[in-house]
Amino acid sequence: MDGLGNLNEALNYIEENLAEDIDLKEAARLARCSEYHFSRMFSFLAGITLSEYIRRRRLTLAAFELQTGVLRIMDVAVKYGYSSADAFSRAFQSLHGISPSSVKSYGPSLKAYPRLTFQLTIQGGSAMNYRIVEKESFRIVGIMRRVPIQFTGVNPEIETIWKSLSSEDIDQLKRLSNVEPLGLIQASTNFSEGRMEEKGELDHYVGVATTKQCPEYLTKLEVPAATWAVFEAVGPFPDTLQNVWGRIYSEWFPSASYELARGPEILWNENKDVSSPTFRSEVWIPILKR
Repeated sequence: MDGLGNLNEALNYIEENLAEDIDLKEAARLARCSEYHFSRMFSFLAGITLSEYIRRRRLTLAAFELQTGVLRIMDVAVKYGYSSADAFSRAFQSLHGISPSSVKSYGPSLKAYPRLTFQLTIQGGSAMNYRIVEKESFRIVGIMRRVPIQFTGVNPEIETIWKSLSSEDIDQLKRLSNVEPLGLIQASTNFSEGRMEEKGELDHYVGVATTKQCPEYLTKLEVPAATWAVFEAVGPFPDTLQNVWGRIYSEWFPSASYELARGPEILWNENKDVSSPTFRSEVWIPILKR
């Protein structure tokens, strides 16, 4: 609960400074977490990026001020952070569908994006099984491709990576695996900013965790020593897994004494039988103590 309260305190700061320069480091300080964690948590809970939320709020307030007819368009543009009337007009048109001058000419309907407040909703009460693991540095070795972000169902681009692996490729990868999570894993990192709007791409690895050297024909990702929260998902694939992944950010982080650390999000599956009603997976998330 304190985590959500801290996030709301940061939102109060942003709201009070929409007509000023917003210091995201100060917002993160009020949220009692790193700037990285604050931006990521905001995106997961709000469904849009922090920068997009600020843009929408500023343009909402700008529309209100133009409706009063007191300030000139350029004055409103400067007040809400735009260096030119042209840049302001393009942004305003993009959000509201009309030009700023049209607001002053006649009273059209406009879009209003209200300020956000985060609240914790208790639903069902199903337990989340997790453990905390300390790991030394290691590397992920395997195949990497830049793939589209997809929330539900099987990602066809990721499926293509798996299909490209022969049984010999898989055996060679498994021989490299020597640290947890053992066996074949998947890892996602370097997400586009629009992740929570299901926009953009991410770097997706199919491979193994290892301390061995990476063969020349494979790609590697160096992972520094870190603390990991490991969440278990047992049930129909991929729905159960995707549900757990969402709950990590919407339920666990707001109430935990940890914050998100920089690093890949790792997925380990127990076997290949995705048709099993008790299919078991683990999600590994890098964390820091608050």
